[in-house]
Amino acid sequence: MALGLRPRKDLPLTRLLPNMITLLSLCSGLTAMRYAVHEQWHEAALGVVLAGVFDMLDGRVARMLNIASKFGAELDSLADAISFGVAPGFIMYQWTLKDDHHLGWIAVLVYAVCTTLRLARFNTMLEDQAAQPWVKTYFTGVPAPGGAGLAILPLFLVLQFGADVMLPTPVISIWLIIVGGLMVSRLPTLSLKGLRVKPAWVAPMFGLAVLLLAALITNPWLTLSAVGTVYMVSLPLGWYRYHLQERREARRS
Repeated sequence: MALGLRPRKDLPLTRLLPNMITLLSLCSGLTAMRYAVHEQWHEAALGVVLAGVFDMLDGRVARMLNIASKFGAELDSLADAISFGVAPGFIMYQWTLKDDHHLGWIAVLVYAVCTTLRLARFNTMLEDQAAQPWVKTYFTGVPAPGGAGLAILPLFLVLQFGADVMLPTPVISIWLIIVGGLMVSRLPTLSLKGLRVKPAWVAPMFGLAVLLLAALITNPWLTLSAVGTVYMVSLPLGWYRYHLQERREARRS
């Protein structure tokens, strides 16, 4: 053995699992772009959805196994920038925005830049130790996976209901810009980790989860359209709850 070199220890496979899931999210986003090039819109939309599922899993797996790392956090942000910042805009451009290539491409650029800025802000806020614990149960702005879902919501609607619900291309461009603005906004949005369930509601919640899974399997586009609509409705609710709790904390201090 050369002097000064330490033998490398074998890593348990579980330490690699979160990063593997993150890479699956990245590959799903890239594959969605490939399908968009070939105008296979069902598969392209599904690729973004799968990327969101993998993104939801990787952090939770890391926390469950207590192996969260700085490397994993950076890898996750880079994967998110592509899967949720580049892929949705690219899909929408290939789908319809290229018909109005000036405004359409501007919308794609604005959306991608906003997603990247949102991810950078999220990383810096993780290091903020001064924020009160209850504040960390909310997102600041729409998270990147949620923004990706909203960005391709017009595609979900067309896949479910057909061309009759197709919005004009300039409207979709403006919609993409609005979604980008929501991601970089200071709007408090609900986070699952901030929601609490009463014991009596545990069993019904499991039942709802099973029903949601069954709906996704049997009628995915209608379900995803409904989920996107409900999420939009929840945005003002998150703002209201945040400011209500902020006033409560101010009265206590």
